[in-house]
This record gives sequence, C-alpha cells and structure tokens, in this order.
Amino acid sequence: MNTLRGYWHIYALAAAMSFLTILVDNYWFIAGFLLWLCYLYKKERLGKGHFVVSLAFFLFFLNYFPVLEDIKIPPPSENLQHQGKIISPVTTTPEKVEFIMQESNSETKTAVVYFPEEESPEAPAEFAYGASCIVQGEMELPPEARNPGQFDYREYLLTKGIAYQVVVDSIDAVTCEDSSFLQRIYTLRERLLSHVSGTFSQETAAWMRGLVLGDDSHISEETIELFQRWSLSHVLAISGLHIGLAVGFVYFLLIKLNLFTKEKAQWFLIFFLPVYTVVAGGEPSILRAASMVLLFILLNKLKVKMLPSDVISIVFLILILADSYMIYHVGFQLSFAVTFGLILSAKLLSETKQPFFQVLQIGFVAQLMILPLLFAYFSLFQPLSILLNWLVVPYFSGFVIPFMFVLLLFSPLPFLPGIMDTLFVRLNELVIDMIAWVDVNFSYPWIMGSLPLIFAVLYYVLLYFLMKYLQEGKPDMSFKYGIAITAVVIAVMLKPYFSPEGRVTMLDIGQGDSFVIELPYRSGVMLIDAGSKYSFTDMQPTENVYEQIIKPYLYSRGIREIDAVFITHEDIDHAGSLRFILEEMHVENLFISPHNQTTLKQIQKSEHDTTVQVIDQGDQLTIGSHRFEVLAPEEDQRSANENSLVLHSQIGGKDWLFTGDIGSSQERVLIQKYPNLPVDVLKVAHHGSNTSTDPSFLEHISPEFALIPVGVENQFGHPAPDVVEAIEKEGAVILRTDIDGAVQYKFIGSEGTFYRYLP
Repeated sequence: MNTLRGYWHIYALAAAMSFLTILVDNYWFIAGFLLWLCYLYKKERLGKGHFVVSLAFFLFFLNYFPVLEDIKIPPPSENLQHQGKIISPVTTTPEKVEFIMQESNSETKTAVVYFPEEESPEAPAEFAYGASCIVQGEMELPPEARNPGQFDYREYLLTKGIAYQVVVDSIDAVTCEDSSFLQRIYTLRERLLSHVSGTFSQETAAWMRGLVLGDDSHISEETIELFQRWSLSHVLAISGLHIGLAVGFVYFLLIKLNLFTKEKAQWFLIFFLPVYTVVAGGEPSILRAASMVLLFILLNKLKVKMLPSDVISIVFLILILADSYMIYHVGFQLSFAVTFGLILSAKLLSETKQPFFQVLQIGFVAQLMILPLLFAYFSLFQPLSILLNWLVVPYFSGFVIPFMFVLLLFSPLPFLPGIMDTLFVRLNELVIDMIAWVDVNFSYPWIMGSLPLIFAVLYYVLLYFLMKYLQEGKPDMSFKYGIAITAVVIAVMLKPYFSPEGRVTMLDIGQGDSFVIELPYRSGVMLIDAGSKYSFTDMQPTENVYEQIIKPYLYSRGIREIDAVFITHEDIDHAGSLRFILEEMHVENLFISPHNQTTLKQIQKSEHDTTVQVIDQGDQLTIGSHRFEVLAPEEDQRSANENSLVLHSQIGGKDWLFTGDIGSSQERVLIQKYPNLPVDVLKVAHHGSNTSTDPSFLEHISPEFALIPVGVENQFGHPAPDVVEAIEKEGAVILRTDIDGAVQYKFIGSEGTFYRYLP
C-alpha cells in the first residue's frame, strides 16, 4: 500500500477518463490520457510500474463501464406474470409506490410502479427488500424523451441497469413473501420517518426527513426548485457535511456521557456508519461521505498514513467496482467533483484563518468544480449563487442540521420539542423568504445549455493552473487563468450569436402546437403557439408542458429571452403555456388575433413587461430583420379555430405556412385571396382533423413537407386517415410528432434539412 501512496488519484483519473471516453464516444480521450502519462513519465513523476498500472486501470474500466447505447434490450416478455426479488427500498410517495425487482434466473431489472387513485398510498408490509414477489402486469419500455432537452426517463433507468417497467393497476397485482436482513434497517428507517411525521409540525418534519433521513419528498416543490436554481441542492442532499455532523454528534455523546472509551467509540462508529448510510437513504453522495469517514477511521486504527487525495480516490474506485452504473448518477459526479476540488485546494483553505473567508473560498472552489456539470445537466448557472451559498450554507451547517439531530434526540420528551419546533418554523420561514426575495430581485442566470466538449476540457485545464498558482502564492498568474476561464464561459454563451445556423423546431407537446424559430446569429427567437394540457378538476392549463418540454428545450439552446410569441388562437392546446412563459422569461412582443379576446383578457390581468400587439390580415411584421405576413383572419368567423392567425414566412430557403386550427372554409378563402401563394412547408391545420386540409387546398399549394403536431394515440383519432392519404397523394413528406417526436429543420442560408428526434 505504501508503494502506491500518492498515486491513487492517477488510477481514479484513469477510470474517470475511461468513463468520459465512453460517455461522449470520443477516443481523443485515449490519446490525451496516454500523452499525459508519457509526460509524467518523462518528468520522472511516474515510474515504469505506476505507468503500467495506470494504463491497466484505464483499459480495464474502458471495458468495464456499461455503454447505454449498446445495452441489448430483449423484447419485453409477453407473459403477464413476472417473478423475482425486490432489490431496492420500497419507495412510497403521495403519488406512487415503486420498487426494483430482479427477475428470477435472469439479470433483468424491472421497475414496478403503482399509481394510486387516492393520495398517500401505503405499501403492504410484505413489500420488503429481498422479498420474493409475483407481479401481474404487462412489461413495457419506460417512456423516452421526445424532445431535445427533455428529461429522458428511459435513459435514466438505463443508468441504473433497468430496462423495463411494469405499471400495475392495483396493489393486489403484487404478492410478496419473505425478506432479507437489510429490510430490518429499512423498517427502522420507515419507523423513524413515521415518528418524525407524527411528532413534529409538517414544516419541521419535512426538513428533518430530508436532512437527517434523506427523504426530501415532503419538502415543497417550490422550495426544491428554488434551491436547484441557486445551486443549493447540496444542502438538501445528505453528504459529507451531514455525515461529518452526524459522526461528530454521536462521537461527542458517547464520550461525554461516558458510555464508551475513545477506542470503543471509534469501533461503534465503524458499525454505526453503514447502518446510518442505509437509514439516510443510501444515495451516492451519502455512500461517498460515509465511506471516506469509515476509511479514515480504519486507517487511523491501523496506523496507516494516507493522503486525503488517496482516500477519496480509493473510495471512488471501490464504489464504481461495487456498482458499474453508479458513475452515471448526477449526485455521484457532483459529490466527487466538489470533494476532489476541496482536497486539492486544502493548502489554500488551510492558510485562510478567518472562517468568513474560508467559507467563501470553499463555496468558490465548489462552484468552479461543478460549473460544466451544472450546464450539462441543468443548462444554467446563477453567478450570485456563490454569495448566496456563503450566506445559506453556514445557516444550515451551523444551525439547521445540528438542530435537526438534537430535536430528533429530544423528541420523546414533553413540551420542549414543541417549543423548539415552533421556533425553528418561524426562523426557517424567514430564511426561505430571504432566498425567495433574492430569487425575485437578483436572478441573472447564465443559460447556455451544455458546455461543448472542447470547451469543458479547456475549462478544467485552465482551472487546474488557476488553483495551482493560487496555492503557490502567485496571485498574478492565477488571476490571468481566472480571466481565461471567464473568457471560455463567455465564448460559449456568445457562440449562438456567431453561428450561421438557424432552426425551426416543432416540439412534441402531445395534442397541441408549439413551434420555436431560431434565426441565424441569434438575431431572433420566436414561438408560434405554446400549448399545454389542462386540469380535469378546473379545466385550467397546467404547467407540465412548459416545465417538462418548452422550458427545457429553450434552456438547452441557451434561450431565456424571446423576441416574439404568436398565439394563433385561444384554445388551451395552443395558448395554455403562455402564462408560464411570461412569468419566467422575458418576451419582447406578443402577437394575437383581434378576435382572440380570451387570451387578451388573461394577459391584461397578469404582470409582465411584454408589448401586446393585435395583428390582422394583411399586416407585415419584421422581427430581427425577418419578415412574417399575416394572411388571416380577415373578419370574425365566430369560431376560435376559424379565427386562427395564419402566418406565412420564408425560412431557410423554404416558404412556410402556419395555419393554426383553421377549417376547410378558411382554406378556400386563402386560395381565393392568394392564388399564387408559395408553400414548401405546410403546418397541417387542426392536428390533421378531417375538418381541414381539403384535397383542393393541398392541390393548390402543393407542399413538399407536411408537419402534423399530434398526440400519441389521441382520443380524436388525429390525423384522419383521409387527410394522410390526401397529403401522400400530393407527394409531400409527412412529419408528425406522434411518430417522429420533435421535428427540426436546421438551415444555413437557403439550404436546410429536416431531422426527426426519434429514430
């Protein structure tokens, strides 16, 4: 072990480089890693033996990590009865009951899910870790992302080695028996969760469940999203901070209460940590932190000296060897990136004596280490989050987390827990309100999508030298590299403004319309319609489409400001997401029909700085030097669909016609009024309903491409077979969201190509 001292980080880096090679499918990483090893060898910082071992680690992990695209998914079994063992904790939330089952005599892992009709379901006691179960239900592939930027649930499950899911209609469709020893610890966890919820107020219980027991499902969704926006999610995830406080708290009690000697207390912690890791949810960040503390204790007892960088590297290697899929976990990547960065900056941090500046430095280093990951997974970064972390982290680490442990310990006592509960709720509300106030008044996020590979590599190379010169006491050199890092980030943010490529994207929002037009050099961003689904209880638009499809797409493209939104008519499947867009994004102009009074009244009631313009037939609009012509409606047709705005524009060398939901009568009007109307790309009206797209209209305009935004297996039977037949008869290429997912037209100048998102 001593001969390997100081080299474990190279072996860990070899594994990480193998993973990156697989992840981005770019074998330049192999060349880069070999060149780096040769450089270290030439500089005599790496001997022959370590060179060979490092290369062996790299080659081993290159063949060890699973390649998600290459996972052979056999066709789902037609058998409706599935037998296997539960290999995960049984997760019960107000929305669902879920567990992972490994089928008997097979390596296949399946997610078993039950969505109850009523909230707060309870899983039967027989649903236990290690239980043998029989599940009645149809095995199916999980839903996949159908749009760029959208969360891909199928890929997410694949990163856990899960290929299929079974959604059962009833709890009775699952029968289980027996369990494993580990279930006793999970039972302890469930009892603690139940005890916390039954003892404390809803607010305090939610934070105690999250910060002590690793279950944040009861913390409000608004708070979780607020913390995510400001890079504060690490506060909610049990990690090194929580484990350190928990270990320190237990160790302090054992010694101060004279229950154990220091020697026995350390042995107690060795057994306590694995149990608490399971009780706290067993997420990768917890495993990393607990494993590091456990390894430090064992090394201390064995009187083995090891560098902190070696310890984290060994833990990293142990965890990925225990589970080859773990490295795909976002929390795992963020946790190790931050910890490794802090260890490498230990000298710099130790030289800072003032706690105020030390906390600021820790936040600064942590944010720098994870910046590319934040852009890759969340598409945004709040520059002021470093300062907010400086304010919020000490509050949670110095007060809230210790307070939660103490409050849980005192929970059996009368009166005192209730008083402490009330005080916490009042103080915590003030802090959350403060964060929300900052979010409202000082939110200036950098939104630019993922960092291109070459820029990410350049970023980390520059960051290495920045930290190197900082620790060597050369602030001038460090400042230069800091400027270089800033230049790299700004260059990526400005990249769209120098790109000649434009795009038209027909988003797949189900049974509804939403088109995004991005002009070259980011000279204009426009939306034509922004539909949504509606709530069955009050028939009002829901924010699901905006949150899950429209916003992720815009953020993945680095878009937060929109030059114009056209709402063709007032129906929810065309206008439902407008309110959510106006609340979160800056929209310069909103264009609506003079006969769309519903949308106009809704906009007038909301607070926004958008210029609302009513446009009519014959109007010509210029947005970012790009022209749109309004072809209809000429007069009130007494129907929302027939009053749809009809827009014509030339984009990427093709003439486009956006028709909203007009019917055959309005199509005849267009033929009469515009007998020589050029149309290369037709947005098929009303999702392909047989009330539109008359054969005579198609024959008159003779489009090359027909775009149909339509929901999968929708209840209306859209598109109508006779409409599809008529389009095919005209020889147009049909692109439809229910089959192709999102459809994109990418163009440079007057040349462009259509792309389907789904293969």
